Amino acid sequence: MIYIAYIVIAFTAIQLLVALMNVVFKQRLPKSSAQEVLVSILIPARNEENTIGKLLKDLQQQDYQNIEVFVYNDQSSDNTANIVEQYVQKDARFHLINGSALPSDWLGKSRACHELAQHASGSYFLFLDADVRIKGAIIGRTVAMMVKNKLTLLSLFPKQEMQSWGERLTVPLMNYILLTLLPLVFVQKSWFTSHSAANGQFMLFNAADYRTIEPHKQVKQQLVEDIAIARLLKRTDYKIACLLGDETMSCRMYNTYHDATNGFSRNILQLFGGSGSMATLFWFITTWGFIPVLASLYLEFVIIYFTALLLIRILVSVASHQSVWRNCINLIPQQITLGFIIWKGIYNRLTHTHEWKGRPIS
Repeated sequence: MIYIAYIVIAFTAIQLLVALMNVVFKQRLPKSSAQEVLVSILIPARNEENTIGKLLKDLQQQDYQNIEVFVYNDQSSDNTANIVEQYVQKDARFHLINGSALPSDWLGKSRACHELAQHASGSYFLFLDADVRIKGAIIGRTVAMMVKNKLTLLSLFPKQEMQSWGERLTVPLMNYILLTLLPLVFVQKSWFTSHSAANGQFMLFNAADYRTIEPHKQVKQQLVEDIAIARLLKRTDYKIACLLGDETMSCRMYNTYHDATNGFSRNILQLFGGSGSMATLFWFITTWGFIPVLASLYLEFVIIYFTALLLIRILVSVASHQSVWRNCINLIPQQITLGFIIWKGIYNRLTHTHEWKGRPIS
């Protein structure tokens, strides 16, 4: 038992170190924008009537105005297409593409993104999810970072908006996992494929590289296309970077506990290299590790251990622009929820029962 306790202590120390690195070495976007080259904004949309209009309005109000906007209506059954059409009629930079039936060898989002890129003519391709909100000069600032660092891909994690109890028990978990296992600065500085991360909500590509690689086509059957693309680019020696965003970008991903657990179960295992075993081991150590620590170690180690657990939550919350006190108070129910999401992810993989926006995926 004491050896298990030492393993738990060591793993917690690693988590604390990684979380600290993500605060101390947090990369930030340039304050000034790049010279205005044409940027193609590419938005896949399936049943997004509640969000798409807000994003299109944000794009009209951006400081960076040399843009063209393409929305791919992926056979929506709601009012998505009509909302987009209202913007198309008033602004020549906006375009609507009505998608056809999904081929059997493609997954929906990758196919939508690939089709969008075929219509784009910009020097950069910015793929945005329909539920993202942006303001200020974020487009110009990200282009400036692309130019300065000669990147093929720059991806951002937005500030997550959480309004319900269910969201607060689920949404912070993704950043908790990511920011305690991977120093994000390694995504740009390291050439190891394992040091890869990307977020499909905001992916900015050098258009020339994108046309050469056609990344969405290469990962067309991958359930989690953003991470797959990041690893693909790393393997082929293209430069990428992944940053935590600031106040100029936000997103409310889910409205309910059910939607959040269902959504995160699609990609949770990919955060552990696709391994259900590693995901389960992570959950056991971070949830039940206190048992061998309490049973085997001196009081001093116990105090250090629990202090480290709180510091990890504090550091991740600060880096992610999330509420520190809420994440600390919800630590136990968040861990229980994490176990449920991992179990659901493994179950869905074994039974091939993943579904998203009314469309079965496997």
